[in-house]
Amino acid sequence: GLCETEDRFLETVSAGLAASPISQVLIERSVAGWREIEYEVMRDASGTCITVCNMENLDPMGVHTGDSMVVAPSQTLTDREHQQLRSAALRIISALDIAGGCNVQFALAPDSHEYYVIEVNPRVSRSSALASKATGYPIARVAAKIAVGRRLDEIANTVTGKTCAAFEPALDYCVVKIPRWPFDKFPDADRRLGTQMKSTGEVMAIERSFEACFSKALRSIEQTPPDPAELHERVLVDVANDRRAYALLEALRSGADPALVSRRSGIGVWFVRRMAAIVACEERLRWQGIDEHLLRQAKRLGLADARVAALTGVTAEEVQSLREEHAIKPTYKCVDTCAAEFEAQTPYYYSSFEQEDEGGGTGAGEEAVVVVGSGPIRIGQGIEFDYCSVQAAESLRASHVASVMVNSNPETVSTDFDCSTRLYFEPLDEEAVAAVIAEERAVGAVVQFGGQTAINLATPLDRRGIAILGTSVSNIDAAENRSTFELMMSKLEIPQPHGAATTDPAEAMDIADRIGFPLLVRPSYVLGGRAMEIVHGRDAMQRYLEAAMAALPTDAGARRGAVLIDRYLFGTEVDVDAIGDGETVVIPGLMAHVERAGVHSGDSMAAYPAAQLSDDVRDRIVADTVRIAQALDVRGLCNIQFVVYRGLPHVLEVNPRASRTVPFLSKVTGVPMVELATRVMRGEKLAALGWTSGLVAPRPLVAVKAPVFSTVKLADVDTALGPEMKSTGEVMGIDVELGAALEKAFIAALGGIPDGGSALCSVADSDKAEALPILAQLSALGFTLYATTGTAQALEAAGISAVAVAKIGHGRPNVIDVIDDGRATLVVNTVSHFETDEMNHAAHGDVAAAGRTVKDGYRIRLAAEQRRIPCCTSLDTAAALVDAIARHRHGVSLRIGQVRAYRDGAVLAVP
Repeated sequence: GLCETEDRFLETVSAGLAASPISQVLIERSVAGWREIEYEVMRDASGTCITVCNMENLDPMGVHTGDSMVVAPSQTLTDREHQQLRSAALRIISALDIAGGCNVQFALAPDSHEYYVIEVNPRVSRSSALASKATGYPIARVAAKIAVGRRLDEIANTVTGKTCAAFEPALDYCVVKIPRWPFDKFPDADRRLGTQMKSTGEVMAIERSFEACFSKALRSIEQTPPDPAELHERVLVDVANDRRAYALLEALRSGADPALVSRRSGIGVWFVRRMAAIVACEERLRWQGIDEHLLRQAKRLGLADARVAALTGVTAEEVQSLREEHAIKPTYKCVDTCAAEFEAQTPYYYSSFEQEDEGGGTGAGEEAVVVVGSGPIRIGQGIEFDYCSVQAAESLRASHVASVMVNSNPETVSTDFDCSTRLYFEPLDEEAVAAVIAEERAVGAVVQFGGQTAINLATPLDRRGIAILGTSVSNIDAAENRSTFELMMSKLEIPQPHGAATTDPAEAMDIADRIGFPLLVRPSYVLGGRAMEIVHGRDAMQRYLEAAMAALPTDAGARRGAVLIDRYLFGTEVDVDAIGDGETVVIPGLMAHVERAGVHSGDSMAAYPAAQLSDDVRDRIVADTVRIAQALDVRGLCNIQFVVYRGLPHVLEVNPRASRTVPFLSKVTGVPMVELATRVMRGEKLAALGWTSGLVAPRPLVAVKAPVFSTVKLADVDTALGPEMKSTGEVMGIDVELGAALEKAFIAALGGIPDGGSALCSVADSDKAEALPILAQLSALGFTLYATTGTAQALEAAGISAVAVAKIGHGRPNVIDVIDDGRATLVVNTVSHFETDEMNHAAHGDVAAAGRTVKDGYRIRLAAEQRRIPCCTSLDTAAALVDAIARHRHGVSLRIGQVRAYRDGAVLAVP
């Protein structure tokens, strides 16, 4: 972090030492405000060096490069500056005798040629992935070949087929990367950007000019732009934040001088003037209306039909018709690494509104299918869906069908140019995807594997007459439409939690009163539990309704879907993934959550097979899954979530698409789920492929999925788990018994298991009885228990020794001191809901002032997160972790084996 005061310095050093695996921090002079330039360079063992790509950060030094907008190649460097930094990068990689790829980051003074080397990464980095996709030069592949002794001149360039890897890439286009931040999930987090990365993913756009590229990148972000009225605060321009790109454009719309905006933001004036050109075109559209010349100019600047329509007061369909009338359509350019000096053999395309068209499209006699990717990585929609897209592309190619990938994410495997027959780097919106389908003359599009991004395109593409392969659009909507789905479940006599759907806040309150609290409130057509909450009272209901309404997706400018209000059932949640062909329904496995319902499935630990389910419950879930998939005429994948409440499975939701658990289940069961789904979509039958309806026999193993969180990077984000997903990734532990699999999962997720020390315990009143055996086991393992007043009293009454600690502001040592002093190695802090959290009550028993002690529990969790101390907010997680600690303390060794060996039963349990 940047430190401007001694207190900030001490705090940052303390946090850095805690985070460092070698307990070391670097203290350097700040060069905040300087330009940040990166060079990707490559060198072989014989000393041959090349520059693959140089990249310029729009945001100045002081913003982590992962959080900065980036352009390639650099646009504002003079030739002298470029040659100076290029030469320095090549000298550095040679002096370090690096064989392979290397990323060198420079800080360049804004008003002179002075520069500093910020860091050197002698490995493949995040920037390497961006440089690879920006240039078409496969940095990781070349580095791997250098590692086994090949020289650059011996490695073929697979894009051109005529040059070697020693040939420096040349770009005749522009590339812009914009990060994707999770602040739609965490609106109360500190949105300022600094030296610690906060983004979860990024998008990349390719175009012939910076203006068009920047516009296309903003389209690719897949977030609703902020309301212009929210963008007039000066701080949004002056301080780096996730909304600054929109604030810059709004400032220019309001007449701000580009030079002044540049000085305030630290972003180069050249870039601000290019943004001003976009704004000028938009304003002409707004005030002059639309004509052929202006429409052609707007499309050359990257404006989408929907944006042109919004500016001119017409519909997107009318803009499209006008384009077609004047033959204004996209042409496709090839990324060839050599600026067209040689003909590319690997088709890798981007769209532009220019005259020359380099796109090949589908050849004579060739059948093509478009696979719609999942866009930027975000909470709730991560790399799992990219796995599905890649597997689908491979399956299509194996069937001699051209797989055409459309995606906007440079970090993923799906955007490697050799993972599909043809790759298009485009925004995942209706206009861009439909244009690619038209260019390819594709027989249809696959939307099941791209998460909610792709599923939300099903209806718009279907309206254009494009065939959606797999489950029909009407059945996709039937699964999302509450009334239709309820009627279907009623006919099938399958239990559901009582609930209803609405878009009217007044009606929502009536529904809440009729069903009774607690309630689960969520919007339809979203992923990752977006704006989902368990609501315990009318006041909270009103607040959450507003968030849920705002989270509904838009279609042609109108809100799509409704807010779903369900009775909350506190039971065991079970995830089921299935493949259907309209008749046969194959269920590879069941996954039971470790945490009970109320924690989002993406944040919950889950185990395969669901051994704790009774035979009756398991058979009922399997039978209901088969009946639901057949009723929805599922063609491909579907995911169903059940909650087992009082011994009876209730259906929570059905998603007629791939889910986050598909890669996990595919790996542990060996069932090629995506391949089967893809073949079904093209008309094959599961029975003909050798599969029968029902649950596939479980493998002789236990696999546990555990979430990984990044909330330490997001100040003010509460780590307490709930129905809205917060994790950014997951790990898997696999063994032949549950205890060992859990231990492996915890080690992978936490980096290690606490095997001694002290545990800080603050348990909600409603959880105390259930917590006592867990805390007693911790005490028996030799942990010193520190507890807040209410928890300490409950422990004492049960005969368990504990040290009482004060709440914040009620004496020392308090709950935060125990964490800050390094005494606590584990925190158990449960919050059933704010109304019953013991930290909400003053010492004399009265309810404390609103907001004051809600903060206590939150500050415990935040302090634990900042010190990298495991913090369990669910007793189910705590029980599993304590069992793993006990197993570890008793010296039970772990077996290591290949996943295939576990599947085949070749790994035996430790005696």
